[in-house]
Amino acid sequence: MQVHGDDPVPSRGEQAEAAEREAAKRRLLEQAEADRVPVDDITRAVPDRRWRRDQR
Repeated sequence: MQVHGDDPVPSRGEQAEAAEREAAKRRLLEQAEADRVPVDDITRAVPDRRWRRDQR
């Protein structure tokens, strides 16, 4: 039973898992940044004109 005010000390396994989660998070963020398309490179979409055929 814990006394109020005492913080549980994480075990080595918990510390290793936390470090692995942080490393995975960093890898995902780095990959997302590498895959990001800069706004300047985005071209304007060409409108789909198929709907006009049905308007006649």
